[in-house]
Amino acid sequence: MKKEILTLLAFSCLHAVTAQEEKNFKLITNPNGIVLGYNPMSGVKILTVDGLKFKDLNKNGKLDKYEDWRLSADLRARDLAQQMTIAQISGLMLYSGHQMLPGSDSGFGSATYNGKAFSKSKAKAEDLSDNQKKFLKEDNLRHILLTKVQSPEVAAAWNNNMQAFVEGIGLGVPGNTSTDPRHTATINSEFNAGAGGTISMWPDGLGMAATFDPVIVKEFGHIAAQEYRALGISTALSPQIDLGTEPRWYRIAMTFGESPLMSADMARAYIDGFQTSFGKDEIKDGWGYKSVNAMVKHWPSGGAEEGGRDGHWAYGKFTVYPGKNLEQHLIPFINGAFKLDGKTKKAAAVMPYYTITYGQDPSGQNVANGYSKYMITDLLRKKYEYDGVVCTDWLITGNEGATPDIFAGKPWGAEALTINERHYKVIMAGVDQFGGNNEIKPIMAAYQMGVKEYGAKFMRARFETSAIRLLKNIFSVGLFENPYLDPQESKKIVGNTEFMKAGYQAQLKSVVLLKNKSSILPIAKNKTVFVPKIYYPASKDWWGNLSAPKFDYPVDINLIKRYYSVTEDPAQADFSIVFVSSPYSAEGGYDLKDRKAGGNGYVPITLQYGAYTASTARTQSMAAGDPVIDPTVSNRSYANKTVTAYNTMDLRTILDTKAAMKEKPVIVVVNASKPMVFNEFEQQVEGIVLHFGISGQAVLDIISGATEPSGLLPVQMPANMLTVEQQYEDVPFDMTCHKDAQGHVYDFGFGLNWKGQIKDQRNAKYHSK
Repeated sequence: MKKEILTLLAFSCLHAVTAQEEKNFKLITNPNGIVLGYNPMSGVKILTVDGLKFKDLNKNGKLDKYEDWRLSADLRARDLAQQMTIAQISGLMLYSGHQMLPGSDSGFGSATYNGKAFSKSKAKAEDLSDNQKKFLKEDNLRHILLTKVQSPEVAAAWNNNMQAFVEGIGLGVPGNTSTDPRHTATINSEFNAGAGGTISMWPDGLGMAATFDPVIVKEFGHIAAQEYRALGISTALSPQIDLGTEPRWYRIAMTFGESPLMSADMARAYIDGFQTSFGKDEIKDGWGYKSVNAMVKHWPSGGAEEGGRDGHWAYGKFTVYPGKNLEQHLIPFINGAFKLDGKTKKAAAVMPYYTITYGQDPSGQNVANGYSKYMITDLLRKKYEYDGVVCTDWLITGNEGATPDIFAGKPWGAEALTINERHYKVIMAGVDQFGGNNEIKPIMAAYQMGVKEYGAKFMRARFETSAIRLLKNIFSVGLFENPYLDPQESKKIVGNTEFMKAGYQAQLKSVVLLKNKSSILPIAKNKTVFVPKIYYPASKDWWGNLSAPKFDYPVDINLIKRYYSVTEDPAQADFSIVFVSSPYSAEGGYDLKDRKAGGNGYVPITLQYGAYTASTARTQSMAAGDPVIDPTVSNRSYANKTVTAYNTMDLRTILDTKAAMKEKPVIVVVNASKPMVFNEFEQQVEGIVLHFGISGQAVLDIISGATEPSGLLPVQMPANMLTVEQQYEDVPFDMTCHKDAQGHVYDFGFGLNWKGQIKDQRNAKYHSK
């Protein structure tokens, strides 16, 4: 006892417990440096045990195991799970719909504040909306998905308001906020414009893959995690590591390409960067106050979508495996996300994709991955020993639309079940959490279904299992100790100059030079350039809203003027830069007009600009028809149908510009969202620069020679649509690639620098692997 007193006295002399007032919360620093943050108005009191400070979150006047920050996250989660009611656990199993700060007045992300739209209320941007207060208090929801935020300061202040609100409710479980990727650049974004406020801008998906460098991806994860935590975000709904084997799939843009080996390496680097804390920020096993839980997606890969359609809509319900190649699609997960180099060992969470992995369940069941006991329990849990959180993709338990093209609920394979029955099936498949569900009622109903079938003891244990997994991720990142932020510190961290520089360097390294006839590139500054405007036809967003057509510059023309003199007369120009996007199919593989005219509704997705007739497409689809909303369609083939790319005028602009420029060089800059066919224009132009959604400034630094290109193709570029139709949706590296006029083949790993074709350890390591 005497020794303990002396020890405590020594601690008191060296590290006196301090308290600090910070707006609506108070900070207390323990002798060993552990900081507690709490709101005195929440009713939470501070306990002193052995000279150390702890939060009495459940207000029972004693130190519970889950309140003891000296214990492991696992022990604390188990103790708390046992104390929770089924209603509280049910709330923990919710993941909110998309939230904006502040909520918009109408449409997507709309919200009210004291019954009024934000613009008509007197609310501040950081205030909780009416709906947020409801789902946090009445539905016990603790996982919130953020989209647009007004500023880093607003995000931090909202976080503080939200955490103070939930701290005083029940057992004091803090909120765990998440985001989809938010670091991407645009063609009009600039390095300098972002510094000091806007989050740092990096390549995404195929852009990162084009660097062929996992070190860059890990650096991104480490920086992004710091920015996320400064915004109050502790879970990343990323990375997307679906294997990009189907070139027509629109979500291939967010993948790390078609190499299983490279995708695994990139996944490992990304997650290590996000999840690992160091030094004073580490709590235990790499987890800590700068860690962000990575929710890797989408198990077991959505990259083999039949015909390139997508599972967000009923017309894209199925992934297919004509090459019997599901095993390769698992490699980025089992050899990447689940085998980290860092101390956190595995991705904290996994999200299954919407799709039905068609014909792969030995029992013969064809249900979406989130409903599949085979995919979740048998494969993921048992065979690959993954015991982290599994969260559904958003809205899989909702009802689908009246026609296959409507963006609504996505209960693929479980359409005939009620909403309550869908929740029960998902839970019994082994899933822990429901993305996009704000209400506990269907989860409570699912619990009662389980009690009726298996008994209360069994279902209580089943719910506690999910609660432990979910709580561990909140404990691991230190939210139970201090979830509060200093908004001014957040402002300094998010988008600071050093982070912006790192992101910009990664953008530069992601640019791929495909063609450089007669070494026309680089082109020195102060030459005169002609940049044609581009026609943008009317297009629909995910919800069917139509945009107005426009004719405009595809890049900030003032940015071009920093590099070159600009003329609107091709005759006065030394050269031309034509900025285009890769061919895009507006229908996404389904056209309701075709269905109403007596067809089956399914149409081709094209990777070329000009009209394409699918004369060689398979005449019988691999997956079955839709059993509920269109049961008469048993064959989803689009054979012999014709489509034209939405942006077909991009091709016309390239060819017209070349005609106007005559013998003077034309450089085509392609913003690519997927592979594309180059044979429509490649021979007509002198240079082709490819990028995957980065800033125009980075592209111009390549063209002007400020930086030498080093990017490599992370996917094959097909010779024509015939090879696209002949390739298998589930097999990588199975297309005949475009061969240009200089004899270069646009295969995986191809890229040029000023000296010629790049051949280094990167493409040697990953080529065709």
